[in-house]
Amino acid sequence: MLSDIEIARTAKKRPITEVAAKLGLGPDDILPYGHDKAKITHAAVSRLADAPKGRLILVTSINPTPAGEGKTTTTVGLGDALNRIGKRTVICLREPSLGPNFGMKGGAAGGGYAQVIPMEDLNLHFTGDFHAITSAHNLLSAMIDNHIYWGNELGIDTRRITWRRVMDMNDRALRDMVVSLGGPSNGLPRETGFDISVASEVMAIFCLATSLADLQARIARIVIGYDRNKQPITAADLKADGAMTALLRDAFQPNLVQTIENNPVLVHGGPFANIAHGCNSVSATRTALALGEYTVTEAGFGADLGAEKFLDIKCRLADLAPEAVVIVATIRALKMNGGVEKTDLDREDVAALKRGGVNLARHISNMQKFGLPVVVAINHFVSDTDAEVETVRSLCADLGVEAIRCTHWADGGAGAEDLARAVVALADKGEADLHLLYGDNQPLWEKIQTISRKIYGASHADAPPAVLNQLKRWEEAGHGAMPICMAKTQYSFSADPAMLGAPSGHVIPVREVRLAAGAGFVVAICGDIMTMPGLPRRPTAERIGLTPEGELDGLF
Repeated sequence: MLSDIEIARTAKKRPITEVAAKLGLGPDDILPYGHDKAKITHAAVSRLADAPKGRLILVTSINPTPAGEGKTTTTVGLGDALNRIGKRTVICLREPSLGPNFGMKGGAAGGGYAQVIPMEDLNLHFTGDFHAITSAHNLLSAMIDNHIYWGNELGIDTRRITWRRVMDMNDRALRDMVVSLGGPSNGLPRETGFDISVASEVMAIFCLATSLADLQARIARIVIGYDRNKQPITAADLKADGAMTALLRDAFQPNLVQTIENNPVLVHGGPFANIAHGCNSVSATRTALALGEYTVTEAGFGADLGAEKFLDIKCRLADLAPEAVVIVATIRALKMNGGVEKTDLDREDVAALKRGGVNLARHISNMQKFGLPVVVAINHFVSDTDAEVETVRSLCADLGVEAIRCTHWADGGAGAEDLARAVVALADKGEADLHLLYGDNQPLWEKIQTISRKIYGASHADAPPAVLNQLKRWEEAGHGAMPICMAKTQYSFSADPAMLGAPSGHVIPVREVRLAAGAGFVVAICGDIMTMPGLPRRPTAERIGLTPEGELDGLF
């Protein structure tokens, strides 16, 4: 059996100019990066802003497990399938982070015969967008400490600086530190730390901004900390917004690549869904909607995190609304939710599947709460039995939802044609009626409680007085209408990653809140979740290298 990277290398890539031409884009509309990837120019994006929009399809999944779900693979397979049945479709994905690529995942371009290519470039540096975002973020960090060094005209209280540094790598040693040691010439020592770049507010702004002007305006609103009178200090106060936007100018143009079947894919931005809002850029999504009849996009991790944020944050702020939601599940993952060990997942176990099926059932119910029609994609593994497939179909039928067996990993778009036809049928019915989980004017703490109860099945959320007081201060400062971005483990509806299935009645502990004034939301950090992950005991980086011929090896 060929590995993902071997399959990707056998693909017959088309010149990126031909892929662009499929979408009606000419040579002047793209900036090629070699022969197989390009950026869509600012001028083309601007020209398409007022074009008629196609239909938006959201792909999400059950909670991730070590057994695998295949959300990106299914997104790619569905996009290829829609093109196969004659629907001009554009796929919209996030860019992979180097952190998980060298940590546990080892790549994030889909899998099997449902992949995005060039796979190696996509997973390693790509067109440099993440580096630009990291540089823009850290420029602001440098300007904060430089301002303090040269007299601190703004009166920044060094005890109340909230802006940290970032890098696109998992490195637990950088979570908390003291900077400016070594004497007066190095500045004033203070506590700070690093987050991973995908948790940066600059990344969130990058993905929510609608234009370069909006990008700079949002950057200008970033609150980096407070002065000695507890008044906010912004990036604009430090005169950093112009230079930061300049660093992001080229990166802000969406990236165009292709699937193995040579269908167009826009890959742009990449916030995580467990510690950020987990969606690709608004710019790419709107551009895709203007270029195709259908746009298939994904939201990170399970529907409780990625899909909730896609709807309550991205759709709210960007005036978007999907026509249908695809929830990806594997029988293996559902059996793991039912208590089966990873080593035993290849054995038929209908009883465990029924126990674990409660996880899928809650995700279905949650998406229906938003007024959206749902279809389930059973991402097929060879160990799946007919009895197990029928069990999932029966579970979904009881909830008024169709579950469709998909073989896109092995068969490419042809293996997801049934899913594509079901998605078109749902969109044609026009039954989608998106209503968000909470209103803009609800208090911030009430929004957190609403998500905890309605999506996570918790009895309530809990927080120390300092957190509640901080939320009240932000409301008084005019930030009360912002949506909430929950930072929480992706593995469970609870804040405990070991609590699988569909737990109820638990408590969501909110230990910290952060204001993302430029992005336009408030982050609630729950339980033990870290905004700078660490590498596992045996990171994928140990297996990655080059062959004697200079080709990449070990990345899937």
